[in-house]
Amino acid sequence: MWRALIINAMCAIAPVATQGQPGGVQGVVRDPEQPLPGVNVTLLGTMTGTTTDAQGRFKLDLPQNGPLVLRFSFLGYETKEQPFTTQPGLTLDLGTITLDQRVSELDEVVISGTLNAISRDASPVPVEVITPALFRRDPAPNLIGSIGMVNGVRPQVNCSVCSTGDIHINGMEGPYTMVLIDGMPIVSSLGTVYGLSGIPTSLIERVEVVKGPGSALYGSEAMGGIINVITKDPVLAPRLALDLSGTSWNEYNADLGVKLGNERFSDLIGVNVFHYGAPRDDNADGFTDLTLQERISVFNKIAVRRPGRKAASLATRYLTEDRWGGQMDWTPEFAGGDSIYGESIRTERWEAIGQYQFNVPGTAMVQFSAIGHHQRSFYGLTPYNADQYVYFGQVYWNRKLGPRSQFLAGLAYRHSVYDDNTPATEIRSGAESTTNAPDSRPLPGLFLQEDWMLNEAHELLMGYRLDHDRDHGLVHSPRLAYKWAPSGRWTLRASFGSGFRVVNLFTEEHAALTGARTVVVAEDLLPERSWNGTLNLVRKWPGEKRFIGLDASLFHTWFSNRILPDYATDPDLIIYTNLDGYGVAQGAALQLETRWGKGFKALAGLTWMNVYTVEADHREEQLFAPEWQGTFTLSQDLPHHFTVDLTGQWYGPMRLPVLPNDPRPEYSPWYALVNVQVRHQFSHRFEVYGGVRNLLDFVPKDPLMRPFDPFDRAVNDPVSNPYGFSFDASYMYAPLQGIRGFMGIRVTLE
Repeated sequence: MWRALIINAMCAIAPVATQGQPGGVQGVVRDPEQPLPGVNVTLLGTMTGTTTDAQGRFKLDLPQNGPLVLRFSFLGYETKEQPFTTQPGLTLDLGTITLDQRVSELDEVVISGTLNAISRDASPVPVEVITPALFRRDPAPNLIGSIGMVNGVRPQVNCSVCSTGDIHINGMEGPYTMVLIDGMPIVSSLGTVYGLSGIPTSLIERVEVVKGPGSALYGSEAMGGIINVITKDPVLAPRLALDLSGTSWNEYNADLGVKLGNERFSDLIGVNVFHYGAPRDDNADGFTDLTLQERISVFNKIAVRRPGRKAASLATRYLTEDRWGGQMDWTPEFAGGDSIYGESIRTERWEAIGQYQFNVPGTAMVQFSAIGHHQRSFYGLTPYNADQYVYFGQVYWNRKLGPRSQFLAGLAYRHSVYDDNTPATEIRSGAESTTNAPDSRPLPGLFLQEDWMLNEAHELLMGYRLDHDRDHGLVHSPRLAYKWAPSGRWTLRASFGSGFRVVNLFTEEHAALTGARTVVVAEDLLPERSWNGTLNLVRKWPGEKRFIGLDASLFHTWFSNRILPDYATDPDLIIYTNLDGYGVAQGAALQLETRWGKGFKALAGLTWMNVYTVEADHREEQLFAPEWQGTFTLSQDLPHHFTVDLTGQWYGPMRLPVLPNDPRPEYSPWYALVNVQVRHQFSHRFEVYGGVRNLLDFVPKDPLMRPFDPFDRAVNDPVSNPYGFSFDASYMYAPLQGIRGFMGIRVTLE
């Protein structure tokens, strides 16, 4: 009897209990071609959320009943909101949720401007973004070649013999650009060209570029701008990514990415191999047009899945490279000898990056990195052996202090150790004897930032950093940024900030080691200081079948001190002094992005620059800073999964380091580097591509001074050399590679 009463009571109560119990929701998220893993699925108005698995599936337990809305967001795709009504006690299947790719490919999530992951539209600091989609339109064997697709950014070849280079932002020299990998400053000035070589583009999530001083967040070296290479999250990376390519110059490049792991650990392994071993001398000066290279780079990134999606990862990379350039009949046996001229560089480099997010309110993160860079080289007769170690660590806390306030505070410490076989690391202890004294430079700092939403349209960001250098004491770096966004179609940004840099000439000036030039430091060099103001305007015209976006900027940087090389006073010297005056880097930039119909995409940029210094009322233009430069990318989808891409960069005249009575022009000509490519996608897993690079076949003329006498044996001959010219390789402003074809294949397995 009692058992029957209990059963009847439970049967009566069950519908009521089920009626009040919240249900669940599930479904699959995909784009028109494939499932999307890692999509953020959040319930609006709550803290409830999840992410899709490898097959794009999700399942979410709901905290309440009633009409609700799910938001689906994913990098590179339009955010979508899906309303639904719960069924108490049951799991509702929403079926397939389809996300469309963003019309604007540059409207991505960014982190470099504020150390907070936000959309590019929401950032108070202007940030440029390169995505893998843009990489595929202009494939290059290394990242330093692809970075030139950003308006106002120019890869510079500094030596026509050894092909070392750096990256210029808005006309500023390479040492003014700070290069980060996953937010860590592991690319030191000695290894900038190597830091951007050997990173498989298949492992890159995006590249963020911030123009103008960023010392308020990143400290020394961030004077001209920041390039932050963001690698893929191992959890979201494809199982296999393979890219094989070759050119008619017998250059061969292989990128391989493989993901391993289980539900808790994900391991992303990347390997890059580059080979060029066929000396070529198309300009008939007796020297190689392109440095011969053998490079292997191995990358490994491990991520741990933690509750609440807290970050925990460790990445390592090892790179080894042999490169040489010089007279065509040079072989390694002639290294350091005086019979056949060559420049050979052997590099070994290791890097480590880690981060861990604490389980506290807000975002509390500890990050660290370390590098070791070892170089053994000969520049003609001159041996250059250098070792550099950079250790970095920082901890920061980012949290909302109110509904409209985002506060950031952090402590950072960087320690650099540099040693070489030059007088830069020697202490003279007597008339004849010297003692080796490696440069060891600690640089502790603290930084604060307040991001305040005044209302829905106005935002104000204030930042401050204080660093301490052993030689120069306390260095202050404030910044201020303001954003006005009255609608989703208009955004106006204004920013003001400072930058500083402690100079180490021998880690930056490879020209000092080439030929007969010697570095002369005429006085104690002080830190370089700058103040920058930028005004940025973004206007969008979105539409169902077309999109137009304009991005315009004005910038002005004033230098109270700059350290610039003087090539002209003496052909055998490079002389450095503090700037007895001031410097200016100013200009304007305009970028157009558009899509029309079903397959046409265009991205074009134009930058005008005016970079100069003034000393004793004498104005001098900066070397290798063109007044005009631009970029363009045009793509058209064709039937049967074909795509045609036309890309390129063009440059106006730039001042070059000519010598007194030099017969070569002081300014370079207008020129363009144009590439065309055809791609065919058999499926989302397999693609082939091919095309022509440097379609206009442009190469600089006479990049070498006296290539027939590289050891200066006849430098004092008054008949053949009346002006006393020495062999010199610093007259270099563009690659010496002419027109060439390329082909490649890509394989991707999700």
